[in-house]
Parts: sequence; C-alpha cells; structure tokens
Amino acid sequence: MCGIAGLFDIAGHSQFDRSLLQTMNQTQFHRGPDEGGDYLEPGVALAHRRLSIIDLSSGQQPMHSADGRVCVVYNGEIYNFPELAAELRQCGYKFRTRCDTEVILYAWQEWGEACVKRFRGMFAFALYDKTRQCLFLARDRLGIKPLFFSVLDGRTLAFGSELKVLKAHPRLPRTLEAQAVEDYFALGYIPEPKTIYSGVFKLRPGHTLLVERGKPVPQQHEYWDLPFTPIAIASEQELGDELFARMREAVDIRMVAEVPLGAFLSGGVDSSAVVAAMAQLQDTPVNTCAIGFDVPQFNETDFAREVAERYQTNHLERIVASDDFDLLDTLAQLYDEPYADSSAIPTYRVCQLARERVTVALSGDGGDENFAGYRRYRWHMNEERLRSALPLGIRKPIFGALGRLYPKLDWAPRVFRAKTTFESLARNSVEAYLHSVSLTSQEQRGSMFSDALHRQLQGYRAVETFNYHARRSPTDDPLSLIQYLDMKTYLVGDILTKVDRASMAHSLEVRVPLLDHNFVEWISGLPVNYKLRGQEGKYILKKALEPHLSREVLYRPKMGFGVPLGKWFRGPLKQRLRESLLDGALAQTGLFNHSFLEQLVTDHQSGRREYSAPLWSLMMFQAAIAGDNFSVR
Repeated sequence: MCGIAGLFDIAGHSQFDRSLLQTMNQTQFHRGPDEGGDYLEPGVALAHRRLSIIDLSSGQQPMHSADGRVCVVYNGEIYNFPELAAELRQCGYKFRTRCDTEVILYAWQEWGEACVKRFRGMFAFALYDKTRQCLFLARDRLGIKPLFFSVLDGRTLAFGSELKVLKAHPRLPRTLEAQAVEDYFALGYIPEPKTIYSGVFKLRPGHTLLVERGKPVPQQHEYWDLPFTPIAIASEQELGDELFARMREAVDIRMVAEVPLGAFLSGGVDSSAVVAAMAQLQDTPVNTCAIGFDVPQFNETDFAREVAERYQTNHLERIVASDDFDLLDTLAQLYDEPYADSSAIPTYRVCQLARERVTVALSGDGGDENFAGYRRYRWHMNEERLRSALPLGIRKPIFGALGRLYPKLDWAPRVFRAKTTFESLARNSVEAYLHSVSLTSQEQRGSMFSDALHRQLQGYRAVETFNYHARRSPTDDPLSLIQYLDMKTYLVGDILTKVDRASMAHSLEVRVPLLDHNFVEWISGLPVNYKLRGQEGKYILKKALEPHLSREVLYRPKMGFGVPLGKWFRGPLKQRLRESLLDGALAQTGLFNHSFLEQLVTDHQSGRREYSAPLWSLMMFQAAIAGDNFSVR
C-alpha cells in the first residue's frame, strides 16, 4: 500500500516548491516506508510513498507513460491487471514493468475517464495528462482507499491520501465545518464528502474528479453504484455453493503478493470464512492473528483458535489488557479529524500484531453490510412492520408521547429499554434508522451545542446525509435501503477508515475480498430473505459455510470488537475525562453548552446514566482539535 500527494495549478503554470511537496509527502511516510519519489514541472507536483508488494524491483512512482505524456501516483491494488495488460498489449502498448501502476497509465490513454470501470480492486490515484492539461482523481467503488482534496486560494488543487498531507500546506483553510460537527456527534465519524474543515473534501467512493486547466473545478462524477439487480435462484443449495465459489474467487485474486501474506482471524463468521477459503487455496499454512481482551464479554479468541486448529493455520494470538487506553492521543493524530469508534483501539493492536509476521493481511470487513449481519437490521425490520401498518400521522403523536414519557433505563435488560424504540416508531424509516445508529440523539445534540453553533448550522441536521443517499437509492426495499445507507456512510466513513489508518500506521496492507465489487453487486441482487430470515442475519452466508465452519462459530451471538468505555470513565479515565471536557480546549471552542457537558460527565460517573458513547465522542473531538490552529466562523 502507498500514499500519494500533489498540487495542480488550475489557472496556469506556477512552479511549485519541491521542499513543500516533500514535506507534505513525508507526513505519510508510514504509508510507504520502502521508497519515496516526486515529480515537478510548471503547474503540477506529484509525490508518492511506496510500500512494495508486487514487482519489488521496479514499479517506482511517480510513473510515466512510455511517451512521457502521462504521469500517475497511485495507492492500491488492481487485481485484474494481468488481464488488462494483455488487452492493452493487443492495442499496441509496450510494458516495462510487471506492476498494476503501468496499467493505469495505458488504460487512461486507451479508454480515458472510463478506465476506472475496467479496474477491479481498491485504488485511489491522481493522473496528470500533459497533452490534455488536466488532473484526473479517482477512488475505488466502495471507498477502501482514501483521497482528500481542497482548492487553495481559488487556483491550486491540493490532494493526499490522508488529511495530514493537506494540513502540511500553510494555505489550507482551518475553519471548522459546522455541518461536519453535527454529523460527527450523530455518527461518530464525518461522512463523505465532508471533512472537519470547510472547503476540504473527501472524494466520494465510486467517483472521479477531472480538473482541467483554465476551467472551473467540476462536481465529483459518479461512475458506479450498487445495482440491486434481481438474480434468479435455482435452489438454496445451489445458491450457497455459488456464493462460496464467488467468495473463494474474490479471496484467490487477493492472495498475489511478493511479501508475506496472512489474515485477521477474530473468530467471527466473516474473518473465519476468509481464512477457510485461503486455507483451501494454498498448500502452506495460512498466517493468522487474533487479539482478545482480559474481559470475557469482549474476548473471542476461543473461537478464533478453533478455526485456526481446524485449518492448521500458523496462528499468532495476544491478549490486550482491558485498560489499554494509552492510544487515545495516538488515535487522534492517526485519524486527523474527530473519529469516535472505540474499536479503533483493538483494530490498531491487531494490525500491530499482524505486522510482526506479514506485510499483507486479508480481512472479513463488509460481511455485515452485504448480508445484513448487524443486530440493528433485525430491530429496524421489526419496527418497520409496525411502521408499515400505521400511518406516520398516527404513529408520530402516539409513540412520540411514549418516547418522551418513558424513562431511559440504560441499566435494564434490553427488553425493558423501550424509549429508543418508541422514539424510532414516531419517525419515518430513514429518520428512525439514523436515530437507531446515532451516538447522540437529535435532542441531546440540541442541548449539547451552543447557541453560536446552532446559528452556524442554520437548521441543518445529520439526517440530511441519510436523506441524500435515500433519494438516490436504486432500491426501495426497507432492508436493502438501510444496507445501502450503511454502504454509503458507515462502511466507508467508519469501518474502512478505521482499518486504513490503523493498518497504514504499521505499514500493513489490508485487502477486503468481501468488498470485491463483482461479489457485492451479485449479493445486492439476492432476495432479502436470503440475507435476513426471521431473526437470523447472514442466513445464506452461514448456510454456504456450514461445510467449512462449525455451528458454534456460525450461529453464536455476535460479540463485536468493543472496549469497556463505561468502566474507564468511572475509573482510570475519570479525571482525564473531566479535564478534557470541562477545562481544556473543548470549553474554549464556544461550540458547546458547558453546563450540559458537566451534567453528562456527572450523571455517567455517578452511575445514574450510561453516557459512554457521547462522552467518548466528546473526548476524541477534544483530542483531535487540541493544538490545531483552527477557526470557528
């Protein structure tokens, strides 16, 4: 895996400062410690950090086409590059390397902007065409690889694989984006295309951006979306067999590497499925790694060990102490902007562990989104049956009143915690789904934010992000719709962001076969009852895996990858929490209602309420902005 950076003069041919370009590139040294390179000519500057995986002896970047017309910097892997190279040779192109980077150059020359539709893999690249005087930015379909950009002073487009690359530029605007603050405290991450800074953006997954010299910067262009095209089903047995064969093929093409390769093995269904497929595809033992906690409810290592023993993997396991909170400041620096998924801590640790043995690791990410594996899908569909039976005009006053009157019983068994359910039933389907996944409710954010921030928001609410995608959804099926929303928001903004930053911090490449776009397209067309049947998520995936994994692994309750935040905030992090939220940079931003924050902290630490999620999001917000020279409009 690699990191890219660059500058492009939209208006003319200014000469960029090589030392500035190198400073920007050096901020992402961790993404590519093997080699670095840059290229400058009037009006353009491109830089690259390389983690060598394939064609170790060549493939250095920036890479030029044979005629010198095109130059590219690229982060990712295109798994079908041998087939594309063969096709391009038939068109007369001569290759000097054995790497996928050169395929991008000639694919652009042959197919232009449509070249991205031919690529199968994960990628983010920037390509400069000297003849056309343009810069072409592209990101893979699911957003596995990141790409940030901003237009500085109205004429210079800056881009990079991480936000810190752009932050190294002295002219980057540092004004906090109010809408991003609202989104963050609702979701725990900042969804595409926003960043924490106004005027700084993420390229959306499945999008490109063509910037032509002398022309205004256009809108991002979408080249792919989930199709949800129905597929014919012969029988459940044949469907399961085809599913495993397709998954195995997606795994197979991701096992090509000239460096040590392995897999994460949590003991859950998805990572176990990937390991089972890998074990059937190679003669030598698969390298697997797992971490667990010294708290039983967060520890899955017994199940990981069972899969490792079944497939005789070369298994590496480590137990992490439940007070592993020393990473707080590291994580804030790693993510560059507020990010509140606490499972970033174990993810960081498992990447650290994997890097002891391998340079490339396969993961099971994407299985829950593809096959409706999250518990919230079941809850949403249970509520949806009632929503479909009663019009909103009836539900809203009845369940709205019940939601206001019913106490918030955080300490009680889930069956008695009906407040959130009542509140969801008083909303439409999209609003209800946002409510169910939010770290803080709309009402809590209303109390948390200062009057000044509310004025900046001008009525904006985080649900508008979900509404944007819902309006564009290719499906109106209730289950498929929320899967689509997750693919566009949670998967890319939270899961893939977490894995990218944690793995790159250790110069580890992570490949995600369950997010192969051919596989994802096919799954999207499956009838929904093969994904969620009754209360069983991942129905057909589990059926397909029954010959390959035990029932204990397949059908046990989902555990997740969490950490004991509530315990930390009432124990070892008690004082730090109070200082971070009530006395530090957070209080000086003018974005928050200090008395409400004090109430959150006091109520949680007294044991009266459970506010781990909002408190963690506040602490990580404070850690992300501490020392940052930002401004608030």
